[in-house]
Order: sequence, then structure tokens, then C-alpha cells
Amino acid sequence: MIEYLSLKRITAMHADEIRETVRQVVDSGWYLQGESVERFEREYARYMGCRQCIGVGNGLDALTLIMRAYMETGVMKEGDEVIVPANTYIASILAITENRLKAVLVEPRIDTFQIDDALIEQAVTPRTRAVMIVHLYGCPAYTERIRETCQKHGLILIEDWAQAHGINKEQEVRPITAAHSFYPGKNLGALGDGGAVTTNDDTLAEVVRMLANYGSAEKYSFRYKGRNSRLDEIQAAVLSVKLKYLDEENMRRREIAKYYTENITNTDIVLPTPEYCRRSVHHIFPVLCRHRDMLQKQLKELGVTTMIHYPVPPHKQQCYNEWNTISLPITEKIHREELSLPCNQAMTDGEVERVVEIVNKANAGR
Repeated sequence: MIEYLSLKRITAMHADEIRETVRQVVDSGWYLQGESVERFEREYARYMGCRQCIGVGNGLDALTLIMRAYMETGVMKEGDEVIVPANTYIASILAITENRLKAVLVEPRIDTFQIDDALIEQAVTPRTRAVMIVHLYGCPAYTERIRETCQKHGLILIEDWAQAHGINKEQEVRPITAAHSFYPGKNLGALGDGGAVTTNDDTLAEVVRMLANYGSAEKYSFRYKGRNSRLDEIQAAVLSVKLKYLDEENMRRREIAKYYTENITNTDIVLPTPEYCRRSVHHIFPVLCRHRDMLQKQLKELGVTTMIHYPVPPHKQQCYNEWNTISLPITEKIHREELSLPCNQAMTDGEVERVVEIVNKANAGR
């Protein structure tokens, strides 16, 4: 059976270095707010081309803290609107609504799965304060049109990089303020939860850092009603090891994606476009199939496990029942038809070739 993603195999690729760096942290006796976190924050800020990086507990916290910091600094207030892609993972939206801001859902483009930049401006109202773009599946969502729309209407641009580690190395994408997740399955994944905020806004960075540390800049003195959201020393040390290999491993993902697009010939399946594949770091390799569930079942029976990202869109979730009657046809088509094929740096050439062979053999819908 070819696994969709084997975290055990991915960790094994750098197991000796990981064990050694974890041993050093354990032996140091210092497990929070120490040298490993400081080092990773410096390294990741440099990697992202930003002045500031603040390690936090997870990707959702990173997004939530960005919103909260903008509110604490008076840039946004309760009831303000944030434009967000309708087909995103729910964490993007939870960060908005948790801060009592209003999420405004905008449809994606079917060929990129990214927010449709042609639809953003018509969603702007006098209450709009920000646009959140989400680099879904590892493909850049940023466009010059988005920048121009934000500039024209005086909107903040916030970027959700949870699935996009590394796209800045070959794309001219430099996040002003961005949230990152280091969930184990990400291209840059920890051995547990972890996240970060990167920004060139020094004031925002200072507020985020305080909010993530109970609202405190110095012990027992609290400027804000904060929370406890800190990246720990062991996760930071592991991330420093894995960051060194990120670009190389993203190239492997691109090689696999290229092979898929050149060799999958099953007419029941819609593949990502060559342009999509060229730009993406392939956190996820998505295909569309009208008989998706049947295809997934067949592939499993033939020896390939897959995943669905995501089976139910946010506006159809029970927790947002006020949106349940909204019609978003492109978003709904993606969530109804999307299937993710295995695509990661631990796969062998033989496994990649076998996936293509099995996908071409499947006959869902025929």
C-alpha cells in the first residue's frame, strides 16, 4: 500500500540530526523561550525575507493573534469585514470570527483553487478592512491585482502561509504580515503543533509577541489580555534542522507533480494546469473527478491511499449555520470533486510510477 503521507519516513530522512538536536534541548534543561526558539525565529525571518518572526503555538493562533494585534493597535475593530477565500480550510475563518470580525467569502478560480482576484473588489464595502489570501495546497494566491485592490481601498493584506512553506524562494511573493503552521504534515513540519507570525511591521510584531505571552512584555506586567501561545524549544530545534532541507524537498515534490501531469492520462480526472504546477510547492497535489468518492475507493483497493481537502466547505459547516443557504458553486464543486494524490519528498520513483499506473487503471465514472 502506498501511503498518502508517511510522517515516519519523512522524519527518518533527518533522524540523526533530529535526535541530536532534541538531545541537546533535553540536556540543556531549558524548554521554553530559550536559544532554540530565538535561533529558529532568526532563521525563518531570514528565509522569509522579513524583519520579524514570532514563534507561536500553532497556525490558527498565528492568524488569530494577527487579527487581535490589528485590533489592539486600532487598525480594526469589532464588526469590521475581512475578505477571505470561500474554499479555505476553516482555520482561516475561525481566526476572523473569533475576533468578532465578519468574514466575507469570495469564490476561488477553478484552475488555481486560489481566491479569484477579479471578484475581490466587488466584495469591498465601507466596513472592509483587510483581505486574507490563503496559499492553498502550496500554490501562490498573491497577484498584482490583489495588491492594487488593497492599495486602492486602503486594505490590509494578510497572508495565510499554512500550506505554502517555500513559495517565496522562487516566486516574487514577500508577505507583509503572514501566519504559518508547522503541523507535522506540512512541507516544513514539526513533531507536534507549532506556528509563527512573520512581518515587517515592528509594532505589530511587538504586540503579537506580547499577546502570545499572556499579554506581557516583562514578567508579571500585563499590557493586554493575552493568551499562552508559544513555540517550545524542542519544536523550534527540530524546525531548524528541517528548514535546511526545505527547498531541496520542495523540488522533489515538484518533480513528482511534473511526472504526474505528464503521465496521468485518465480522462475521468482533471489535473492541475502546467502553470499551477510550475508555481506550486505541492503541499497537496489536487485533482478533480466528478465521481471522486468512487475513485478514492478504487485507488485504495488498488493500493494507493488518498485524502480529500476538504469534504465540506466552511459555508456548509454546522458551526456557521447562518451561511448554510448560501450558494457558492465553484467552492462547492471543488469540495465535491477534489482528491489529493500522494506527493511528498519521502516517495521513491517506483512509488510515483506505481501511483500513475494505478490512477490510469481506475475507471470511476466509466
